[in-house]
Amino acid sequence: MSSINTNASAMNALSTLRQINSNLESTQGRISTGLKVESGKDNAAYFQISETMKGDSSVYASINEGLTLTKNSVSTARLGAETINGLAQQFLDKVAFAQGATGGHAEIESDLAELVKQMETTLSQSTFNGDDMLGAGSYTDIVAGTGGSTNAVAGVDGAMATAAVNGAATVGADREVVTGISRAGTYKTTSITVGTHDMAPLVASFKAIVEVAGTTNGGTAVDGFGETAAAADATDNFLATALATSEDLVGQVTDIATKLGQSEKSIENQQEFLSSVVDNIDAGVGSMIDANMEEEAARLQALQVQQQLATQSLSIANQAPQNILSLFR
Repeated sequence: MSSINTNASAMNALSTLRQINSNLESTQGRISTGLKVESGKDNAAYFQISETMKGDSSVYASINEGLTLTKNSVSTARLGAETINGLAQQFLDKVAFAQGATGGHAEIESDLAELVKQMETTLSQSTFNGDDMLGAGSYTDIVAGTGGSTNAVAGVDGAMATAAVNGAATVGADREVVTGISRAGTYKTTSITVGTHDMAPLVASFKAIVEVAGTTNGGTAVDGFGETAAAADATDNFLATALATSEDLVGQVTDIATKLGQSEKSIENQQEFLSSVVDNIDAGVGSMIDANMEEEAARLQALQVQQQLATQSLSIANQAPQNILSLFR
């Protein structure tokens, strides 16, 4: 039956065209954005998971940037400690050379004093962006014996008569450095421990050996490493004990440099891990929400052809009422 009031063919063709246009619009949107899941209406589960994981990825990236600052501080402190360690080893070598020297003690003292100056300079420069991990800021107070600090004093027997004390030390305690987040159980941060180390008293102790002063058991008044060594008081045994004291100080400096190196390596390893985690998260999120461009390109061409055919079909269906006029001619 033909009707001029209802054109079922045209309505079917129009419905088909609307559906094709809707699919075409969605496909063009996926192509333009590169996403197959752009909002919760596209795929609620994938959208929620992807947004959560993208948040984690952003947090990991920010933590990684923060670790760079910490690593730079540790690296600067390690470089300073290693440099002081090298100078301390030279100091030990000079003291060892003095053991068998029959003269030239004044010159040896001059060399030792120069090495101590280099240690002091290195210590003062071993900070990054104001972050002092070696106690450089309190060195002056130690040498002056102020601010609750005590300067080191070496005895004429070669031992430390008074140990250096850093009364205002802001180092020597461990720092908890955030390295990431964990969703195992409850949401929380993860961390590693990075130590700070009080190098200032050790440098002050080397300085005390050079500036030793007092009276030997033999009654000789001495002032400085050279005079004390030249006094050659067998009872005091200055040179032998000074060598042992220096060796102990070198060991402590080496230990600090080693620990800082271990901390720096731990941070580097964590940064590499975080970079890999971010890459994996981004790849996982991409596999859930990114559009397959090959599929979308093929779908676009197919829909464009369907759109043309549906338009032709609608045009033909709209001509049907005109055919009814021929019945009345």
